[in-house]
Amino acid sequence: MATPRKRFDLYCSQVVVREAGAGDAEAARRRLGLLKGVPLLDINDAVKVLAAAIAKAAALPKKAAEDALHIALATVHGMEYLLTWNCKHIANAEIRNVLAAVAYDHGYGAPVVCTPEELMGE
Repeated sequence: MATPRKRFDLYCSQVVVREAGAGDAEAARRRLGLLKGVPLLDINDAVKVLAAAIAKAAALPKKAAEDALHIALATVHGMEYLLTWNCKHIANAEIRNVLAAVAYDHGYGAPVVCTPEELMGE
């Protein structure tokens, strides 16, 4: 079986890099090492507008603003999948439905939001 990097093009954002660099220094170093060379998606005005609309429509708490930004980045940049282990504010059925509606209202298609295990069938 092909490895995920061979089957998919992988992208992340500065938000992911910032999160990966937080916490335990050794663990952060390892996480950042894995992200080295992964292309970054730009946080532009369209991403910011969509993130605000997603946060409002999904009634996300202020502390989840970066979760809406993750979703908006994947949506605006036309990503086919958004992988996350955040099942509270990103990978859950209610958010998926809201995302699809808000994305459509803003002229985008929504990415498939899932955990890595769901994508890989494990």
